[in-house]
Amino acid sequence: MQVVATAGHAGHGKSALVRALTGMDPGEPGQPPGRAWTDLPSGGRVAFVDAPGDERSVPAVLAAAGAAPAVLFAVAADEGWRPQSGEHLAALDAFGVRHGVLAVTRSDAADPRLALRQARERLAGTSLRGIETVAVSTVTRAGIDDLVAALGRLEGRVPVPVPDAPVRLWADHTDGAGGFTVVTGTLGAGTIRTGDELLLVPSGERARVETVECGGEPRRSVRGFARVTLTLRGGGPVTAVVSPGRWTHTTCVDVRTRFSEAAGRLARQMTLHIGAAAVAVRLRPLGPDTARLTLNARLALHVGDTGLLRDPVRRTVAGVSVLDVRPPTLVRRGAGAARARELASWPDRPGGAVVLRRHGLLRRSELELMGCAPPKDAVALDGDWYADPAYWRSLHGRLAEEVARHAADRPLAPGVSLETARLRLGLPTRRLTAALVRPPLRLWAGRVHGPAPAISAGIAAAVDRLRADLARAPFEAPCAERLAELGLTGGALAAAERAGAVLRLADGVVLLPGADREALRILSELPQPFTPGQAGDALATSRRVAVALLRHLDGLGFTERRRS
Repeated sequence: MQVVATAGHAGHGKSALVRALTGMDPGEPGQPPGRAWTDLPSGGRVAFVDAPGDERSVPAVLAAAGAAPAVLFAVAADEGWRPQSGEHLAALDAFGVRHGVLAVTRSDAADPRLALRQARERLAGTSLRGIETVAVSTVTRAGIDDLVAALGRLEGRVPVPVPDAPVRLWADHTDGAGGFTVVTGTLGAGTIRTGDELLLVPSGERARVETVECGGEPRRSVRGFARVTLTLRGGGPVTAVVSPGRWTHTTCVDVRTRFSEAAGRLARQMTLHIGAAAVAVRLRPLGPDTARLTLNARLALHVGDTGLLRDPVRRTVAGVSVLDVRPPTLVRRGAGAARARELASWPDRPGGAVVLRRHGLLRRSELELMGCAPPKDAVALDGDWYADPAYWRSLHGRLAEEVARHAADRPLAPGVSLETARLRLGLPTRRLTAALVRPPLRLWAGRVHGPAPAISAGIAAAVDRLRADLARAPFEAPCAERLAELGLTGGALAAAERAGAVLRLADGVVLLPGADREALRILSELPQPFTPGQAGDALATSRRVAVALLRHLDGLGFTERRRS
């Protein structure tokens, strides 16, 4: 299904066009908008979102246009371009609507060529420049077949949404009774199925989809684009219905503005129209074309979302692109100017690389909440974390500085504990801190040390023999007798351990460096929680070695011991 909103000056025949195309009355009292549709000769179906065109109904027009991917723009041949035509066009341009059909209506009452020329001149330079035009009359039905054909071609030009994209159904009509909420709106992408559990915005309450209706028919599922009516088990205020865990629910965003004047000339109190939602906002200018918006209601957003700001008093509109849905606080002096300089280089639709560079370190789920995928050059880390490459290199340098400073201040107690290093670097977990440790740094006994001291040739040869023993079974620690045969006892073993050449655990367990990290990787794939016996089976080793490794990992804060 394709979804098309109508726009144009009041009385220019938008609703008459919809009736002529569908045989349905979109203005029937009490009926949700968009309950008019028609099947195209191509086999597709188009649904119309037809809002009243008078001046008082501008918010309804913006709600329709903000959620629909295309527009049917009406200009009457006998009146031509009118002020509200311009207001609707400015809004569509601000929303970035690029697809549509221009219909010059009432072509039976006047020659449509003048109105057509006027409209084309106004559309030039906007997002709707170059759209197909048709002269029609709903009285004589002249041009109606041409309009149907144009709508069929329009359907082929609008990009097809991704069916597994996160759902966000903007609600332009709601009703509720008896513990159920009925929501009608435009589904822009994704798929909704009966039985799905969705979130109501702004309340955050969960609601189960009981029924799905599209095109006047019950469905088991529906995918965008589509006009959809859902019956939900649950209630609460609704501006949108969204997939849980796939959107950032926020009341503060940084945006880029598209306006004929600098952002500083915009009113400080405006209304943000995004999708079908209209939310009062407080605007703080940052740079010439960037601003911070504080919303008086929570919205579910991704970076790259587009909308418009409207000043109802001055009747001006400005397009906005959402740059950051988790912006930093601006408390320190000069923070606003610094933020403006940072945002100046951002594209209107920031991708994962920009977002990760801004935050430095994020989980995959956090990137997804902001509408981004991990960039290809990101540093993939344990626990589904991703780091910006430059940020990760800087952290390694800072860790090396901390280790060197600690060694200079405390030569008798070298090595920084993982927890101290984590706190000083501002990292969320010890695992990530340990992941920073690479030569010449080394991790020994839960502390990060500098370059390892040199070992003698004899000890190095003994370590090589140990490495050969463990080549096929890295967790089969040698017994005491075998360690003696290898030459790794007493002072030799202690020297190898200080040099980071071996990993010595409790109960006389000696393994190669890095065995603990590999064990952690294997154990993290087990169903959680697990027993020492299950750990031994997964690592292909004895219970003695498994318990020693688990105690070691627990001491580092990588695992959690649970008592049954």
